Amino acid sequence: MFVKVTKSGPRRYVKLVESFRDEAGKSRQRVIATLGRLEAVTAGESSALINGLLRVSGQPTLDEGTGEADFAQARSVGDTWLLTSLWKELGLDDAFRRVLRSKRQFDVERLLRVMVFNRLCDPESKLGVLRWLEDVLVPDVDTASISHQHLLRTMDTLSDCSEALN
Repeated sequence: MFVKVTKSGPRRYVKLVESFRDEAGKSRQRVIATLGRLEAVTAGESSALINGLLRVSGQPTLDEGTGEADFAQARSVGDTWLLTSLWKELGLDDAFRRVLRSKRQFDVERLLRVMVFNRLCDPESKLGVLRWLEDVLVPDVDTASISHQHLLRTMDTLSDCSEALN
């Protein structure tokens, strides 16, 4: 179904029209309902009809509204997604996990990956990494659980394992 505007003399009418195929398979249209003159519809006089259709479909009416629209800033994901794929394809995730085994309560390899990606995409300090994470999405990383202290501990773990990395 669709809405069609037709002209009859100087007046224009809004109609609800359905497309169908006749017995011969030829495409046809039939008017389901005439919603009124175009001037009345655009002036808002058809709000009762619209409210009825919204109510039947389970949506809020024009009077109820949908509430406040809350817009969130888009997060960048393209570069980090590509880098994550490359990181895994090169086997860096497994290699660093083997070398950086620690007794820490967090995943050192993931935080190291976040810091490397930050250096590649938008070089920042450790505190800057946290600000950067507000605007990007790094696959397989829960950014809410990352703190400045975790980033510092990751660097400590990396320093402790520097002999094994050579």
